[in-house]
Parts: sequence; structure tokens; C-alpha cells
Amino acid sequence: MVIVAGHITVAPQQRESYLAGCVRVVEQARGAAGCLDFAISADLVDPGRINVFERWESQAAVDTFRGSGPSDEQGADMLSASVAEYDVAGVRALFGEGTA
Repeated sequence: MVIVAGHITVAPQQRESYLAGCVRVVEQARGAAGCLDFAISADLVDPGRINVFERWESQAAVDTFRGSGPSDEQGADMLSASVAEYDVAGVRALFGEGTA
């Protein structure tokens, strides 16, 4: 399993339009083979922060889905980014059955 997690920052006044531009990407990812979860969401505390979380069955699934990254327009709106991939060796459910 591979987890992609981190955050990007945009100007607070651009966050909602940036997120609106991500809707199609989220829909495509969630329909992609090997995608277990995919979310791009507004941070509850920082008005310029957008949290990124992806969970994939394998590195091959990530590589198949991953294009060239954000569109030129989205890339231009980013002030900074801190997103990384993590290879997961084991999973433990925290709540309920099968939540992992």
C-alpha cells in the first residue's frame, strides 16, 4: 500500500476556487483502479492550507494514475507544497471492522 499525504498552500482568497478546480481530479482518482481513498480538502484552521491524502493499493496503481501533476493554472496558484509518498508495510484498524 502507498499513502500520499501532505499539504499545499495558496492565498486564502484563492482556496475555494483552487478546490473547485480539483473536483474532477478527485472523481477521476476515486474511479481509478487501485485507488482506496483520495481527498483534497480545506484545512480547518489555516485559511490558505489545502490537505492532500491518497491511499493506493500499490506503487503501480499510483504511477498509472499520476499524470504530470497539477495543471499549470493550479501550479501557479500554489505558494508552497509539502507532499510525500509513504510505503506502508502494515495496517491496524482504529475504529470498527474493515476501516483500514
